[in-house]
Amino acid sequence: MQLNFACTQCGRCCQNHRVPLSVHEATAWLRRGGDVHLLCDAIAWPAEPAQGDAPAQYRRQRSFAAASGALPVRVGVILAASFPGRCPHLMGDKRCSIYAERPLVCRIYPASINPFEPLGAEFKASKACPPEAWDAHGPAFARAGQLVDAATLPLIDEARRRAVQEMPAKQRLCDALGIRVAAMANEGFAVHQPARAELLAALQQCSDSDGGAAADSPPGHWQLLSPQPQTLQILHEVGAQAQHAHQAAGLAVEYLDLHAPTP
Repeated sequence: MQLNFACTQCGRCCQNHRVPLSVHEATAWLRRGGDVHLLCDAIAWPAEPAQGDAPAQYRRQRSFAAASGALPVRVGVILAASFPGRCPHLMGDKRCSIYAERPLVCRIYPASINPFEPLGAEFKASKACPPEAWDAHGPAFARAGQLVDAATLPLIDEARRRAVQEMPAKQRLCDALGIRVAAMANEGFAVHQPARAELLAALQQCSDSDGGAAADSPPGHWQLLSPQPQTLQILHEVGAQAQHAHQAAGLAVEYLDLHAPTP
């Protein structure tokens, strides 16, 4: 199967999205007056996976070691530009006012940095682009499930490199902001919304450091959230600290449910 794609400049991908950002991009976004949230998830990590387990190794590179009670976990952190409705940089004529400095994720859309995302009919249906963007006469985008767009491939490589390189800074950022709540991976995200000035100062502090890995979080420091009773039961049985995502008391976080119906 071949996918062809040509952007129609419809602006749909610039509305009602949380846009993942690098540390540098998040700093620039905040300085422009935008809001950036931290999306945290965690996965149980009782033992190191086999080297041949590509999905697990991919996850490992993009997370840091921590613990929830007696359960070893790895925590992933996404810095995301957050805005209701239209992106603040989307102009009336559907052009981007920061086009030359737009985030990497905007440059690679509709592709993503996930190497395990199948590039077939489901991929096309999940994107905001209108049907005419996928016209068969457009430039080749993917063949046999492999991305072939020459302009996008190096940008994805750069995004993946940054995602790995910045994990120590994101761990330090959580330490600096006192963030210790994560959702269970593949179920949702714990969304932390620090004040703009506080986050900007913490980002500056964390990105200015020597780049070394932060010390692993002390055991018991991370609270896990899940909306699934079965997941919570398992977590409690293995000694993790866990709460129901929609009944968590005293936790100043929003829960983003990946499986909630779309309004």
